Amino acid sequence: MRITSKGQVTIPREVREKFGLLPHTEIEFRVEGNTITIHKSQGPAKRGRALVERMRGRATIRMSTAEIMALTRGE
Repeated sequence: MRITSKGQVTIPREVREKFGLLPHTEIEFRVEGNTITIHKSQGPAKRGRALVERMRGRATIRMSTAEIMALTRGE
């Protein structure tokens, strides 16, 4: 097995099926000494939660939900 020029590698079908690695499954790489292991992420919303935490408190304009919805509807 080789890593492509884009840094990609194909996980064999047998391994994906055995461990339930479906398309869009979140995985983590863990480094332990000279070994890299792949693990399914424990929380399905982990990535989304991190994004929300990063964005929290960054808004500079205070708008109500009704005002935001009016903007998205073009009112």
